[in-house]
Amino acid sequence: MKVVIASDIHGAADYCEKLMQVIEEEQPKYVLLLGDLLYHGPRNDLPADYAPKRVIEMLNSISDKVIAVRGNCEAEVDQMVLDFPCMADYNILFDKDPKTGKQFTIFFTHGHVFGPGIHNSVDKWPQMPSLDAFVYGHTHRKYNEKGHDHPEVTVFNPGSVGIPKDGTHSCGIYEDGEFRHVILGE
Repeated sequence: MKVVIASDIHGAADYCEKLMQVIEEEQPKYVLLLGDLLYHGPRNDLPADYAPKRVIEMLNSISDKVIAVRGNCEAEVDQMVLDFPCMADYNILFDKDPKTGKQFTIFFTHGHVFGPGIHNSVDKWPQMPSLDAFVYGHTHRKYNEKGHDHPEVTVFNPGSVGIPKDGTHSCGIYEDGEFRHVILGE
């Protein structure tokens, strides 16, 4: 199974268009949106390409593929304009490992309620019987490592589509148990 993973768009329409190009090229089964989709938030500068109405239109055009969670900047008004649920604190996606046939469990969240404790995410892991990957956003920084406190779990952050804090606009791809980053062209 292939999934495109994006976080922290923050209403940045030009970079959301670049994300849409990746979605078109990759043809994923799902698009995981990790929150902070429309509003830039009080701690961030307004993106130069801030146009949340354009972002709404683009995201609604793929609503049949979207699985989303709430970021710290989402509000009820965001749910009113988006055609997919976006107010859950976390969600879980299951895949089968193509090599072993074993179930692969992906826990995904924004990073402000549950988080791996990396960069400025909270340090609160979910209580689950089995977890293969912990996917989060919030920090605006890419990350792809086995968890230091949970060495058997891959911890993945796709970085930020709209307001990166590590120098490059990005999203992520999950496919068959592996994660990778995609840099969104300048």
